[in-house]
Amino acid sequence: MPWTKSDYPPSLKNFSAPVRNKAVEIANALLEEGREEGSAIAIATAKAEEWAQNRGKKVKKNES
Repeated sequence: MPWTKSDYPPSLKNFSAPVRNKAVEIANALLEEGREEGSAIAIATAKAEEWAQNRGKKVKKNES
């Protein structure tokens, strides 16, 4: 089942919206390629964090 901006894995709840949305996008693509959910979430989380850091974006909601 693909995730959306409003329906995503609980492990993404503390991420800032741009990072969470990027993780959802990546995870959905990985699921389409046949990855298992757990693996897709783990990979997507790491890649979304890297994406944010490369752009100077806040990763977690409560970061200053």
